[in-house]
Amino acid sequence: MSARPKLSYPGNDAVVAAMSRTLTALCAVFQALGDGEHTLNLVVERTDDTVVTGRTDLSIGIEPLRLGLLDEDEFCVLRTLLVFALEGSTVRSAVLISTTAAEPNPRACGWAVRDGWLHPMDTADLETAVIPSPGVPAVTREVYPAPVLFQLPDSAEEDLRA
Repeated sequence: MSARPKLSYPGNDAVVAAMSRTLTALCAVFQALGDGEHTLNLVVERTDDTVVTGRTDLSIGIEPLRLGLLDEDEFCVLRTLLVFALEGSTVRSAVLISTTAAEPNPRACGWAVRDGWLHPMDTADLETAVIPSPGVPAVTREVYPAPVLFQLPDSAEEDLRA
C-alpha cells in the first residue's frame, strides 16, 4: 500500500474554468514573448509528491500573426498540465519558464502559478532554477523579469464565450 496521498478529481466546473484560464494565459504568454523561437518548460509538483514536467518548442510571429509548434503532442501535454496547475486542487506548486533563442545567450523568464494564474517569478528564484547543474554541459541563460500577464475575471471570460 502506498503512503502517497490520493489525488481527487476537482469536478467538471473547476476544470472547465481552468481550461478557459489556460487558453487566456497561453495567449498572454505568447503575446508577452513576441516574435522568436521559444521553449516553454512547465514543472508541476502535485499534492501526492509527484513532479510532472511538460515542454514544448514553438515559433511565434506577431506580424503576420502565427504560432508554429514543433510537436503538437508535447504542446497538448504542457497545456493539460497547465490546466491542472491553474485549477490547483491537485497541485502544490508549478512554474512555467520560457527560454528564447537570442544572441549571444538565450534569454529566460518565468512565471509561478498562484491563485489560479501565472505571476512573474522573482528573478533570483529564476536564476536558481536555470543554473546548469555542476558537471553538466549547458548554455548559460540571461535572466530577465517576466512581464505581468493580463487576466480577465472568470465572469468576463464566460461573457466572451457566450
